Amino acid sequence: MKKEKNFTAFSGYLALFIIFLLIVPPVIGIVFTKQFLFFILVAAGLFMLPGFIVINPNESSVLVLFGAYKGTIRKNGFWWVNPFFVKKKISLRARNLDSEPIKVNDKIGNPIMIGVVLVWRVRETYKAAFEVDDYVHFVDIQSEAAVRKLAGHYPYDNFEDEDAEITLRSGGEDVNEKLEGEISERLEIAGIEVIEARINYIAYAQEIAGAMLKRQQATAIVAARTKIVEGAVGMVEMALDALSKKGIIDLDEEKKATMVSNLMVVLTSDKDVAPVVNTGSLY
Repeated sequence: MKKEKNFTAFSGYLALFIIFLLIVPPVIGIVFTKQFLFFILVAAGLFMLPGFIVINPNESSVLVLFGAYKGTIRKNGFWWVNPFFVKKKISLRARNLDSEPIKVNDKIGNPIMIGVVLVWRVRETYKAAFEVDDYVHFVDIQSEAAVRKLAGHYPYDNFEDEDAEITLRSGGEDVNEKLEGEISERLEIAGIEVIEARINYIAYAQEIAGAMLKRQQATAIVAARTKIVEGAVGMVEMALDALSKKGIIDLDEEKKATMVSNLMVVLTSDKDVAPVVNTGSLY
């Protein structure tokens, strides 16, 4: 497989001076002497004109002569090359790809929407120019393919996969590093360097977003209720122990059960409790 090679171009300013000498003095000579030799010099000067090329900072030009790759000019400046060369400009600047969120399936099969931000640039101009048809479009397609593959390796969260150590939602840098490695591997054939790749948008797909939100709310409510019950049981236990140690009242098992029931209702209820005051006997 061929690789990029540097091409040393001729100074454009010196070539411009030579072309000036080949065109202007002979034209004057033609006017005064009508010599055929001057026509040849003028033709040679005109033939050299298409060979000029300007390379801006962070830009390159791939040179091809009759189907053969001759090299790449990376050094910025004003240059002259063989007029028969086909010159293809390739930018070496860093570029951003802010992809639209796409629908994919996570490891469990849940449909989710996920979008990524990719920062990339061309590293090898030969691969970018000849190994793929359109390297910019190639980056778009392969980035999407990498995102789909990554999503299939991890669950969105650990509600259904409690053993998952890394999830798409909470994986953070681990998921981004995996994504960057996957994209870099796919873009290697095109000579593309991945500077940064990270997930910038992730959510459940619209058709299950409502159900998943209810599930998350239910999970939060159950967790909160669990804490409330644990605290209420502790408080009831403390109350019974304190009453027993201080000898304030002697409760049999039936009265203890009634007291526990009342305290649990008061402590675990999510609404204000209206107490009933008994002024007579408990029975």
